[in-house]
Amino acid sequence: MDLNTLRDQPADQLLRLFAETVEELRRRNLVRSSNNPVADYAEKIAAHALGLRLIGQSGAGHDGVDDAGNRYQIKGRRVTLHNNSRQLSCIRNLDAKPFDHLVGFIFDTEFRVSRSCVIPFDVVSSRARFSKHVNGHLLLLRDEIWSIPSVRDVTAEMTKAAQEVCKGACGR
Repeated sequence: MDLNTLRDQPADQLLRLFAETVEELRRRNLVRSSNNPVADYAEKIAAHALGLRLIGQSGAGHDGVDDAGNRYQIKGRRVTLHNNSRQLSCIRNLDAKPFDHLVGFIFDTEFRVSRSCVIPFDVVSSRARFSKHVNGHLLLLRDEIWSIPSVRDVTAEMTKAAQEVCKGACGR
């Protein structure tokens, strides 16, 4: 379906198409919920690339675990023409050290991986700021984070994993 066809559709039809699209992504196992697909898609890519076992949706502060028992919090942000913020969603209970590493994604407007990194907990802890408004910590994925020696740039691995998980979920 091209953009001109979408422009001709009434708003209620576009909302139904969005709902059907999210359900189809769920059926193809690309997302785990019916919410905004950014977080679920980031988790799927990271699990594939890093060999993580994703935990249940009620996990206490981490999304996946590797074979060595390291806990990973996975966060993604989609940058668009209307919102170019790189602020990740709220990190709860940071003082309890609920994860060992944070995997951060910046997606472009079409859900392609722009940048991705694995950030050790101590870097997250020192750079995240507490927000009373959301009762949690917020981290901005600025370019400078990739230059920190203990941060690992995994953009190439995540880009490849995104292509593989999408190819594997072709729906045919």
